[in-house]
Amino acid sequence: MAADSVKPIYRRVLLKMSGEALIGEGQFGIDPSVLDSFAESIKAVTSLGVQVGVVIGGGNLFRGAALSTAGLGRVTGDHMGMLATVMNALAMRDALVRAGIPTWIMSAIPMSGIVDHYDRRKAVHRLEEGHVVIFSAGTGNPFFTTDSAASLRGIEIDADVVLKATKVDGVYSADPVKHPDAEFYPRLTYNQVIEQGLEVMDLTAICLCRDQGMPLRVFNIAKPGSLYSVITGHDEGTLIE
Repeated sequence: MAADSVKPIYRRVLLKMSGEALIGEGQFGIDPSVLDSFAESIKAVTSLGVQVGVVIGGGNLFRGAALSTAGLGRVTGDHMGMLATVMNALAMRDALVRAGIPTWIMSAIPMSGIVDHYDRRKAVHRLEEGHVVIFSAGTGNPFFTTDSAASLRGIEIDADVVLKATKVDGVYSADPVKHPDAEFYPRLTYNQVIEQGLEVMDLTAICLCRDQGMPLRVFNIAKPGSLYSVITGHDEGTLIE
């Protein structure tokens, strides 16, 4: 199919990536080659005219929940996790800019001189101008995950869908790595996710999407061309509505 005949099915998307996805083959930190690969994947869809917002977790740099069991205060740990997401956002912006994609970072907590403070109207304006906008520092509040931040930002910017990038092909009845016989679900309702206790996102994130009618697609970002496939209407991963 000719490139100019490919039509995206979405106008604006919110892409949620885990911090762990940036590690690559390592155990910690950021793999520059992974950043570059993600940047090229995003470039392929922005070239179709799709507006892309991004939320990245911080688990590759800091896991507050793990340290809280050793005595670190939960609020302190969550604040440190927010800073980790800003570090990931800076790294991702650098890769996107190298790929020729104008990119803007907004933080839920003020960080003057480093990134802009989050403003919904400015974010939408940047998206309409063709920038990729990376939303960092979660929701700006402790006790909320970056999955919840992704759902919230997706709703706020009026995205057509929240895309959760994972290391597996979608949603299964159990962890497919530990349970090879786990059942794959191509489609689910939000109520099915909640009732079956499927580990897609935390309950706050799921309920936000459900209550606001925001579709969620879970797919394998490590699969070459998967993001482009999702954007162009192929039945990639699991669709939750």
